[in-house]
Amino acid sequence: MKGLKKFAIIAAVIAVIALILYNFFAGNYNKMVTLDESVTSAWSQVENQYQRRLDLIPNLVSTVKGYASHEKEVFEQVAEARSRAGGIVKVDSAILEDSKKLAEYQKIQNELGASLQRLLAVSENYPQLKANQNFLALQDELAGTENRISVERKRFNDAVRSYNSFIRKFPQNIIANMNGFEKKAYFEAETAASKAPTVSF
Repeated sequence: MKGLKKFAIIAAVIAVIALILYNFFAGNYNKMVTLDESVTSAWSQVENQYQRRLDLIPNLVSTVKGYASHEKEVFEQVAEARSRAGGIVKVDSAILEDSKKLAEYQKIQNELGASLQRLLAVSENYPQLKANQNFLALQDELAGTENRISVERKRFNDAVRSYNSFIRKFPQNIIANMNGFEKKAYFEAETAASKAPTVSF
């Protein structure tokens, strides 16, 4: 009887410890999954805004061409930058774990932003273009998209920061390493080339 009671106490202690360990591991694992999903969701919003910008370019170029058809070099630069960016707007989420690949993605998007600045600068030489309602609407939409890109990139970096700091802390880092949760890459601070095109009248 005494031995049975002792066995029951030991079994109860083991069960409590097992439950505590399970809750610890399951809770931290589930939190990592949630944070990882937040990063993926934030990334898709960045991609959506880059796609939106890419989709605006043909109409903007077409409108500018109507007034400044001899600005061939600028149109070629925009077309080339758009072509390069077009192939990588939607990319595999594995890019988020490779800072070099993310930096290359950012560089290509920055080059497209710079070529758009040059395109918008052309309008300074064409007063009729600057007064065109279609051009003004496209210019406003592009400026709004550039602002949204900045906002979404900040949200993405915030999500990455939360995720990275959680998986790197002890003892979560043990669970992260056991389950393949890798550190994510950040967008770097913007250079002058990636700032929103200046709108001036």
